[in-house]
Amino acid sequence: MNPIDQTRQLVSEINRLHRDFSSDYFETGKIEKINLSRTIHHVPVPHIYKYRLTLHECINDYLMTASIDIKYFYRVKTRESIDDKIERFAGREDQYPVNNWLNDIFGARIILGADDIRALMDVLDDWQDELGLKNWYMRDKAGYRGLHVYFKNKSNFYFPWELQIWDAMDLQSNIDNHEKFKRSFV
Repeated sequence: MNPIDQTRQLVSEINRLHRDFSSDYFETGKIEKINLSRTIHHVPVPHIYKYRLTLHECINDYLMTASIDIKYFYRVKTRESIDDKIERFAGREDQYPVNNWLNDIFGARIILGADDIRALMDVLDDWQDELGLKNWYMRDKAGYRGLHVYFKNKSNFYFPWELQIWDAMDLQSNIDNHEKFKRSFV
């Protein structure tokens, strides 16, 4: 399978896992459903923490069911990183919906070549409808470059998940950038 087909498979599986986990978590009636299209002042922080902890404890059970034929990396955001992000966004004068900025409690990453990333950008619009993606964009800022794809399954009650696609040539500068700007809470 070529890198584009492998990436499509990964995107499809992450979207399925997001849907399955979110449904299992939010649709049981055990957890209050809170509309994440509201600002942080309307979303209780303990709601975010409980989701993060549950995801952290069981994500591998979900990933083991996935059919993924491409090397990928993943993480569940730490509570400290969530606190840092909440502090940054809660203090802004212009408030954004929580599901627009707390969109990476689960994050996966793959490394591809520049030609494959360009080819992906040509098909992502089609995948957005076909695979139910929230959105995607190329981020190129302050020494960091990466294609970001978001999974939401059309529900404002589900925390979005993220897939970052990095060019192999940007690997070290992206790692350095993450260390410098994304880990200030450490």
